[in-house]
Amino acid sequence: MRAFLIVCCFAVAGAAFAADPTFEIIIRDHRFVPNEITIPAGQKAKLIVKNEDATPEEFDSKRLNREKVIPGRSQATIYIGPLKPGEYPFVGEFNESTATGKIVVK
Repeated sequence: MRAFLIVCCFAVAGAAFAADPTFEIIIRDHRFVPNEITIPAGQKAKLIVKNEDATPEEFDSKRLNREKVIPGRSQATIYIGPLKPGEYPFVGEFNESTATGKIVVK
């Protein structure tokens, strides 16, 4: 019975984890595309950041407390939230003059 309960707990946790809304951001020509996304407040979200450039870029957001280097021609998954309504800026730390964006939480 105990093993059954453990398996059920993992199944429920896995289902909740899979239900997180997913958003995609592409790094192209040292810019984030789109440079603004809107996500729901009070819930976890999954960001898939795809780097189409040949060079690495670092997704960096002090407000989100996230830093992730994404090698060229690869992708990374970044989980955020749950967040309160507001705006959460991010930059590409290796190209801060062009790689900027924000997440709007509503």
